Amino acid sequence: MTHREPSTASECILDARAQLGECPRWDERAGVLYWVDILGQALHRFDPSSGVDTVFGLPEAIGCFSLGEDGGFIAGLRSGIWRLDDHARLVEMLAANPEDTRTSRFNDGRCDPHGRFLVGTVDEPKVVGHAHLYQLAGRELLTLSGGLLTSNGLAFSPDGRWLYHSDTPNFTIYRYPYDPTTGAWGARAVWVTVTPTAVDRGRPDGAAVDAEGYYWSAFYEGGRVVRFTPDGQIDAVHPLPVRCPTMCAFGGSDLRTLYITTARAGRPDYELAREPLAGGLFALRTDVPGCIEPRWRG
Repeated sequence: MTHREPSTASECILDARAQLGECPRWDERAGVLYWVDILGQALHRFDPSSGVDTVFGLPEAIGCFSLGEDGGFIAGLRSGIWRLDDHARLVEMLAANPEDTRTSRFNDGRCDPHGRFLVGTVDEPKVVGHAHLYQLAGRELLTLSGGLLTSNGLAFSPDGRWLYHSDTPNFTIYRYPYDPTTGAWGARAVWVTVTPTAVDRGRPDGAAVDAEGYYWSAFYEGGRVVRFTPDGQIDAVHPLPVRCPTMCAFGGSDLRTLYITTARAGRPDYELAREPLAGGLFALRTDVPGCIEPRWRG
């Protein structure tokens, strides 16, 4: 397959038909993109230079992961936080899921600038709000926040001084002061509230922050990626040809390709007929680069 850079408009670069694509992560050392299909229970390795997508199956749902500084991965699965080898085989559980795994699994997560792993859960019935956001400290999970339906959108400002995350079903993005040196955090505050309408249920899902400190949020059921200024104002809107983007990440040799995962699980037949590329991996070129993703330091 001949390599071609994606255009400034979004385009599908891999017709993956993922059930619930999530957690794109650019590996700047290997020049490849890792991503997951949560419901497909798989970690993918996509090589944009060849178009080859390699699939590593897992025994349970994988919500998120980070690359390890010395190889392998740290990952949030349904049962807990696991260390994986280079082929995504389970090596060791570092911390069990403290919630009821019949209705809870780990969802969105990433490492802070010093390599600490932060991860949230999803309350699958989405009724009470039993989900949390955690920080892994050794083999202990410290609670940053609770009362959530779906912890999502975890990202850090370029200097590591602000921690962002969203509660997708509540249409809200939060922000916390954060000390990247110690890992200490401050009080949670509402940063952005999205108002749904009868025809637009777009809500903030997974996210990334660029080198200028702008927050890019994939709007699930909104068919777009929204770029927010550091003070929470909408700067730009990038439409997609599918309704359910799930997360975005910067990659490419210059970190100016925005990769976007999408979903097709649970979507009505008429929507999938209209949007056959749902579940695909999309990309668009950006004027501003992203930041190199921190790796887990164990």
